[in-house]
Amino acid sequence: MKKLLCTLALCGSLGAACFSPVHAQLSIEIAGVGANRVPVAVADFAGETASGRALTSVIRGDLANSGLFRLIEIGPGLNESGPGNFADLKAKGADALAAGSLTDAGGGRMEARYRLFDVNKQVSLSGLARVTTAAQLRAAGHQIADDVYEKLTGVRGVFATRIAYVTRAPGRYALQIADSDGQNAVAALVSPEPIISPTWSPDGSRIAYVSFEQKKPVIYVHSLATGRRTVIANFKGSNSAPAWSPDGRKLAVVLTKDGNSQIYTVNPDGSSLQRLSNSSGIDTEPRFSADGAFIYFTSDRGGSPQIYRMGANGGEVQRISFEGSYNVTPRPSPDGKSLAYITRREGSFQLVLMDLASKQVQVLTDSRKDESPSFAPNGSMILIATEIGGRGVLAAVSPDGRIKQRLSVSSGDVREPAWGPFLQ
Repeated sequence: MKKLLCTLALCGSLGAACFSPVHAQLSIEIAGVGANRVPVAVADFAGETASGRALTSVIRGDLANSGLFRLIEIGPGLNESGPGNFADLKAKGADALAAGSLTDAGGGRMEARYRLFDVNKQVSLSGLARVTTAAQLRAAGHQIADDVYEKLTGVRGVFATRIAYVTRAPGRYALQIADSDGQNAVAALVSPEPIISPTWSPDGSRIAYVSFEQKKPVIYVHSLATGRRTVIANFKGSNSAPAWSPDGRKLAVVLTKDGNSQIYTVNPDGSSLQRLSNSSGIDTEPRFSADGAFIYFTSDRGGSPQIYRMGANGGEVQRISFEGSYNVTPRPSPDGKSLAYITRREGSFQLVLMDLASKQVQVLTDSRKDESPSFAPNGSMILIATEIGGRGVLAAVSPDGRIKQRLSVSSGDVREPAWGPFLQ
């Protein structure tokens, strides 16, 4: 048990080093849908060429893959001015219409305009205008899809956010940054040694991770804009499992410099190290609550790996998980009402969600090797790494378990997912 928790302390997740070559973008596959999908029509944007509908294809893909919308087919000829006949759209079953146009703005730029209409009430619900370039059309599409999502569900959309994950080819590890749909992947770091436990800063400008390039686990903070890296923990022994505070002013980390794995906090520049936990067991996998008041973590101090909670500055420790003999990798939800983590049930490692008020637990997956859960910033989905057909893939599931997605590549494994914050 001590050896197993040492592995957790080092990697921040189960099985973090099982990789195969990856040579392609992630592709998303919808495996489940919501109970009541909203029927919405997305018209071809006027002025967008039929051979390259980068804008409308992204909007349609985002809405369809969310599992909350049912796309209604309509003919061409609509723009942000709206339909001439709402009755025709209603007869086709649409409750909402998203339509727009793409025009030349000069200097190699384009202006994308869009409006969202309530078909039943025959009124405009929202509208956006974005000046963009051909290279930024996908980003504009994600922003429009976010607006549609928010106006029709009341929840802020996450299509314009990013995800991070780790891939490996022979002798080559890569920390990839991609759009939320797995496209436009760019390697932020390539190394011949393992990279594990990426975690986003609250403003999305930096990622903290563990790299073995110095032949031992060292924690870095990496600026995505400049590529500049700062070593924040390179003490004797293991330095692992970084987690940002909600205000971005410090990170919780796990160090073995004083013996067993224990939890500390440190500033993003590596200063002001402070020890928080003091147990004879192994304390690891810290995560701040959304309000910054608590740190959830995994510990074997009671004899088996379980979830605990303490104040953000240390102090009294409270056990959180009691159902089952193995519960690890706590991830508090953005609204602070629930806690996702990995449990072992009949030999399978599965994602579960605990309601923190009632302590009721729901199993969300039927897979066998789930790991590394990460909430979308709006709490609508939980991203995990898992294994399907003997191959590592990323999957996402809604907190009620109804909506399921799979992000995979044509060959090879992907691991260590981390969902980024809302764009500032």
